[in-house]
Amino acid sequence: MKSKKKRTTGKNTGSFLFFSIFALLALCYVLGCSPKTVPPPSGHSKTAAKGTFKPYTIKGKTYHPLNSSVGFEEVGYASWYGPNFHGRKTSNGEVYNMEAMTAAHKTLPMNTWVSVTNLRNDLKAVVRINDRGPFVDGRVIDLSKAAARSLGVLGPGTAKVRLVALGYKKAGTGQGNKPARYIPPASYQKGPFAVQVGAFTSESNAWRLAASLRVKWQTVQVIRFDRGDRVFFRVWVGKTTNLVQAREMQAKLREQGFHKAFAVAW
Repeated sequence: MKSKKKRTTGKNTGSFLFFSIFALLALCYVLGCSPKTVPPPSGHSKTAAKGTFKPYTIKGKTYHPLNSSVGFEEVGYASWYGPNFHGRKTSNGEVYNMEAMTAAHKTLPMNTWVSVTNLRNDLKAVVRINDRGPFVDGRVIDLSKAAARSLGVLGPGTAKVRLVALGYKKAGTGQGNKPARYIPPASYQKGPFAVQVGAFTSESNAWRLAASLRVKWQTVQVIRFDRGDRVFFRVWVGKTTNLVQAREMQAKLREQGFHKAFAVAW
């Protein structure tokens, strides 16, 4: 009888341990113990601030947020966004206020202050980047309603502008006798940089493009990137420690027909 009782107790103990482990695993899954893939921003999105430096893909195109804004200048078209997004979360986790001097940019570091000049009327404004976008070819910045108003963009809807990155604000409001002071982040010279020419889900297609590019370009690599839900094979051309040189390569590649080529940081 002792032997039988011992076997019965052992069986009950095993069952208890099994169901206890199962319950713990289920609880761990619910609480997020398993790895998660950070979703990319979808244009004025709800992505948390900690993910704003990670590459993200919109409409099949991958964007690589810059680690620095030193020396950053850009010319292109500005647009603006207002009531439909007012009160929603921006890409850095803030609540969007269309009456604040903020803007969305595809790659500049969050909280970078940028001087924006309307090339049509020479009006200038300083805005802080707190969102991602606009994801429209040719447009380089999406202004808040307040910023668009101050630049004369509110009526036309778009305007050609020049962007100059100022850095992170350290002190001062920029108004009256309180001039704003900005701290530049780390230098672009820390590179290295390359130019992405294409991204494929088929590895053979990526290597085929790489082989054709090696006819004119010495350094061509295929970089594997696991987005979490899909694996991409990126074709990168060149390698330089200077963003200016990377953009020169970008311009040459676009002239050769690779119209969506863009500079990336390694």
